[in-house]
Amino acid sequence: MKFSKAGVCAVFLSLLSVGHVMAEAANSDGQVRPNVVVLATGGTIAGTAASETQTTGYKSGVLTGEALVASVPSISKVANITAEQVSNVGSDNMDNEILLKLAKRINVLLKRDDVSGVVITHGTDTLEETAYFLNLVVKSDKPVVVTGAMRPSTAIGADGPSNLLQAVTVAADSEARDRGVMVVLNDRIGAARFISKTDANSLDTFQSLENGYIGRLVNQKPQFDQKVTRDHTQATPFDVSKLDMLPKVDIVYGYQNDNGYMVDAAVSHEAKGIIIAGVGAGSASKFVIPALDKAIAKGVVVVRSSRTGSGYIPMDEAYPGLLGNNLNPQKARILLMLALTVTKDSSEIQKMFNRF
Repeated sequence: MKFSKAGVCAVFLSLLSVGHVMAEAANSDGQVRPNVVVLATGGTIAGTAASETQTTGYKSGVLTGEALVASVPSISKVANITAEQVSNVGSDNMDNEILLKLAKRINVLLKRDDVSGVVITHGTDTLEETAYFLNLVVKSDKPVVVTGAMRPSTAIGADGPSNLLQAVTVAADSEARDRGVMVVLNDRIGAARFISKTDANSLDTFQSLENGYIGRLVNQKPQFDQKVTRDHTQATPFDVSKLDMLPKVDIVYGYQNDNGYMVDAAVSHEAKGIIIAGVGAGSASKFVIPALDKAIAKGVVVVRSSRTGSGYIPMDEAYPGLLGNNLNPQKARILLMLALTVTKDSSEIQKMFNRF
């Protein structure tokens, strides 16, 4: 068999390219491991306190991503790790600017052949919002895992190192592809669409009460049980690559003796959308309904959700607004922000809430 000079050169260059990628993934022990990038954003997992017994009142976002990785030496046996610092804030200060920066960086990284997955370290208070945002805007089927901690790094029994190791383990697993963005803490693997923080203090705070976890880690090995059927990542129409800001969407909480002035305040501050965290199945006070009608008449998109945190919102002619499906208020806000970057058509936005 004869090869032309051009053909030989092409084969040589191809092999050289493959060898380069493999060399990046090979360790000193000769084992080829996946390459996982850790993107640090701050939070309790990077927090420090004055004593080893202090688990409240600590300072969030002190340690860097590199320091977090260095605190778990055995992580190098799972994957080749590169750490980058995206921000260093408590997640109560996570904002749309950081969300967009994070999402854009993830999409750039996952386009690379030598990156197998991404792990994001994050404060737990708003972790579910970031995870669901990424679930809608990441454009890859490679694993993306969000993790955090309930105890600062200086505490006895700090959970951050174990959670980080488990998150990297999931991100490095070939079975983790095409499952949407996942949340990994306390041995559990949750889907960003369904998991939420449920307790202010407990290590076991992240739960998926109605839909269950999609898997768990047993002896540091991921065991997957199910896939999410909701469309996510590559199947969504949301492209943040050219976005510098997101539409303003506010949440108005329902309660006894409620009134409409919080809705009026949101409209006066130029909110493009309002999520009603309604009582029960998304009900709103009779004093709030006129304010909602006025907001809708001004072009503000109103979506009904429930302050209970779970359950579906049924159609009810008595209450204005779109149906938030079974998204809690904070996740409904995330979806409405992204929906408004695509369309202002209420019927199309409703389809998105039914689909994602």
